[in-house]
Amino acid sequence: MILKHNQKSTKGNGMEKEDFILFSGGANGAEAAFGENAERYGIEEVNFTFEGHGRVRERGLRFLNHEELKHGDVSLEYVSRLMNRRYTDSLKIRKILQSIWYQVNHAQEIFVVGEILPDKTVKGGTGWGAEFAKLCNKPLWVFDQKQKTWFRWSHMEWEACSPGAEPIISHVHFAGTGTRFLEDAGKQAIDALFTRSFSR
Repeated sequence: MILKHNQKSTKGNGMEKEDFILFSGGANGAEAAFGENAERYGIEEVNFTFEGHGRVRERGLRFLNHEELKHGDVSLEYVSRLMNRRYTDSLKIRKILQSIWYQVNHAQEIFVVGEILPDKTVKGGTGWGAEFAKLCNKPLWVFDQKQKTWFRWSHMEWEACSPGAEPIISHVHFAGTGTRFLEDAGKQAIDALFTRSFSR
């Protein structure tokens, strides 16, 4: 199914750039590109991280302590079953999933750059962020780098956005995450998302 609707601009909703906060993780790839755009447009940035986690963004760092990470804990067995793949039971993987929980939990809508798999999950560790957004019934958008198209989750299916109906950031608290292997198409999609949302 192809989406053909156009969303209203943020200005049309009476919201100013100063009202917005990006929740992300500051890692290399998609998260860094979301952060760079947030800084360019004067959007506040919160990057959830933990000691020993690799990151490239230093703006808006929010270090999660042991107790806070436990608050976002999730069974790796449950995630593996939900995602139809095996997550190794390592402390670092667990902490990454816990920090992603914070990104999605604080956001009103979620934007992910990656690849949608045939089983309707998103490839890689950030796929958990997309699945958690589904479980929370939050607006979820994924830019598929292979198909070079934005998709919206409609509670049952991924719906492709037709040209001219790509998403805009329409909630003041939004999450931006995705693959570390950001391609040109993915970077352009993130840049264009911010341009559509904040250049009016």
